[in-house]
Amino acid sequence: MGNPDAVVVGAGPNGLAAAVTLARAGLVVEVFERASTVGGAARTASTTEPGFLHDLGSAVHPMAVASPFFRAFGLTSRVEFVTPEVSYAHVLEGSGDGSLGIAYRSLTATADGLGADGPAWASLFGSLAADPEALLDVVGDTLVRLPRHPVLLAALGLRALEQGSPAWNVRFRGAVARAMLGGLAAHASGRMPHPVRSGAGLVLGALAHAGGWPIPIGGSQAISDALAADLLAHGGSIHLDSEVHDVRSLPSATAVLLDVAAPVAARISDARLSPAARRRLERVRFGPGAFRLDLATSAPVPWRDSRLAAAGTVHLGGNRSAIADAERLTIAGHMPEHPFVLLSQPSLFDPTRAPEGMHTVWAYTHVPAGSPIDASEAILATIETAAPGFRDTIVAQHRRSAPQLEMENPSLVGGDISGGLIDIRQTVWRPRGVDPWRLGPGVYLASSSAAPGPGVNGLAGWRAARSALTHEFGLPMPDLAP
Repeated sequence: MGNPDAVVVGAGPNGLAAAVTLARAGLVVEVFERASTVGGAARTASTTEPGFLHDLGSAVHPMAVASPFFRAFGLTSRVEFVTPEVSYAHVLEGSGDGSLGIAYRSLTATADGLGADGPAWASLFGSLAADPEALLDVVGDTLVRLPRHPVLLAALGLRALEQGSPAWNVRFRGAVARAMLGGLAAHASGRMPHPVRSGAGLVLGALAHAGGWPIPIGGSQAISDALAADLLAHGGSIHLDSEVHDVRSLPSATAVLLDVAAPVAARISDARLSPAARRRLERVRFGPGAFRLDLATSAPVPWRDSRLAAAGTVHLGGNRSAIADAERLTIAGHMPEHPFVLLSQPSLFDPTRAPEGMHTVWAYTHVPAGSPIDASEAILATIETAAPGFRDTIVAQHRRSAPQLEMENPSLVGGDISGGLIDIRQTVWRPRGVDPWRLGPGVYLASSSAAPGPGVNGLAGWRAARSALTHEFGLPMPDLAP
């Protein structure tokens, strides 16, 4: 067998998206993955007890269904999803004017539940949620061509500036709507208020009211397996347990696409990069880390407010000021006493995740970059405030600190699950301008360290493949439909 046309390093969603795109164009593609399974941030395994399936990275996928790449790939016809009627809920403690915010798939129902702040909420999200496909086009395309949806882009930009400034509370009267927005923005860890983090939160919030936040049946692995199956069906190959230390050890190929973090890309492709390209990669900064906690339980989370059982995702962190304080401490290198916690209980919606009558709980919080701190007690204490007796339901748990996350996947630098700090400079130059994926002749960055950034959406890999098809092979984008 001859050499491949293209080699992809890393079999996460972006790497597989790149490989599928190139293979569909008729190229011979080989993928090299250091882990024993494909998936990267979209993997599922029994980490606690046999029969309990836990997602190792993302558990809920608001971007997957709306992503331009996954729409072209026909993801929903390949993978079964369940979409809770409540996209997310936000628990406040001691806020003084309400203890729970509920974001339904219905924007109207959500606004109705917010009382006097309902009209302002509907106004904030109305135009953004009206066309989720266009919204993701805006997020994924603004660096590569004139926007096809300039009005929508302007609406998102103006709202992000408002919510990312000291005026972020002016629109709303009560604490609940403000806290819900704070929880959305905190998905993109870092100081708040901040226009880019608020923009990311607004996108997530809009998707919550557009198509909802779907959960794949069987776990996130189902998404990765669908990508891998399509690649193999179109002549590609995947080499597992194959860590790449230097791209020169790979089979000779016209194009090398790197689904790895920027500093890893700089290290393993050093010999093929110009000094300028190497410096751009090395300048990428990373944000706080994450601490992950997988729990096997004997019962559903015993929420004090039963409405939380309908939520696919629960934000636990208090009011907006408390969330901002916790994130500020984290990025400053300190572990907050009361952290912001994200929680999902997929087994409520997907019975394949646990033995009958049992459940799985997925939770994480932000920690200082690279911190070895065990945040499990802080997470459990936070859950317990909203669900008294929760500890009594725990059968087994599996903890992963920020250094352990990086050890499992070197692309999670310091435990950062975003591929790099989410700020203005790195959003615009992530990490290279007009074509953020092309590092030089034949070398491409295809990870979340490239535009448009984090999320299981396949866009960075898809765009990198498009760039390679244009520059290296002179081929058009192929049809990706099933």
